[in-house]
Amino acid sequence: MSHKPPLLVIVGPTAAGKTDVCIALGRLLPAEIVTADSMQVYRGMDIGTAKPTEAERAGVPHHGIDIVDPEEPFSVADYRNYALAAIAGIHRRGRLPILSGGTGLYVRAVVDQFLFPDRGADWELRRKLEEEAERLGRAELHRRLAQVDPETAARIHPNDLRRVVRALEVYERTGRPLSWHLRAHRAKEPAFDLLMFGLTRPRDELYARIDRRVDEQVRRGLVEEVRSLMERGLDEGHVSMQGLGYKEIIAYLKGRVTLEEAVHRLKRDTRHYARRQLIWFRADSRIHWLDLSRYRTVRDAIRPIAEAVAERWPSFAPRLPDRP
Repeated sequence: MSHKPPLLVIVGPTAAGKTDVCIALGRLLPAEIVTADSMQVYRGMDIGTAKPTEAERAGVPHHGIDIVDPEEPFSVADYRNYALAAIAGIHRRGRLPILSGGTGLYVRAVVDQFLFPDRGADWELRRKLEEEAERLGRAELHRRLAQVDPETAARIHPNDLRRVVRALEVYERTGRPLSWHLRAHRAKEPAFDLLMFGLTRPRDELYARIDRRVDEQVRRGLVEEVRSLMERGLDEGHVSMQGLGYKEIIAYLKGRVTLEEAVHRLKRDTRHYARRQLIWFRADSRIHWLDLSRYRTVRDAIRPIAEAVAERWPSFAPRLPDRP
């Protein structure tokens, strides 16, 4: 039996159903949830980030939500420090931490203590690359990344200039691609006793859920949320506003596209993002995958996870109802 502290990890693509599963687990187990989502850390960005509502969170302590204002910088290192402190507190309270989210680097930063290879930021190189993107187009920088690190390029959108530049910087500074560093670090012994699950659905079903969620976000006031953030002085230049649901609506509010086109782009880009998430997570052989389409209810879906928890960590064993 491992003497390392336990950590249950639930990952998967956006709109797969992670929130419902984790909240159901949180109500069944003596557990608290640590969210691994690079957008849900921002206060006042609720609809576009698909944060669980206060009603959904009721009775299940959540960490990692509403940590900073969207004007503030927040790095993967900042998240790792926050999450590790939150997990340590959960352990002290004798409860089980559930790390859950779709931001692969956030999950890796906690599970494997991984951060980008750090030899100090090369601001001159970053400025040079950003100028080249401005002159030649972001697609050209992404093509260059695909030549030296096709694995990383496959999971980064060509328009995600910040991450494309950072991956190219890692290659230029270290002589090895980011994907190599990730694999090398994964070979190290993790600090936790891990139980990792991935949630997925058939592609057509997942894409239909994405489309419905975007429509619901617009109905709930996504445009008004983005407008209010812009009135505070936030714009595409802020990292927080480069996330899905924000940059597309900014383009609409600035008159560059119609609302119909903005919604179309948001659905399309979210589907692409879900595909990149799956590429990232499927590379981790420690993850046990569950197809949520095979279960009638969320309660049915959490049973195999709860049973695995009971087997691995008997002190957290839930009382499961008899199978029908």
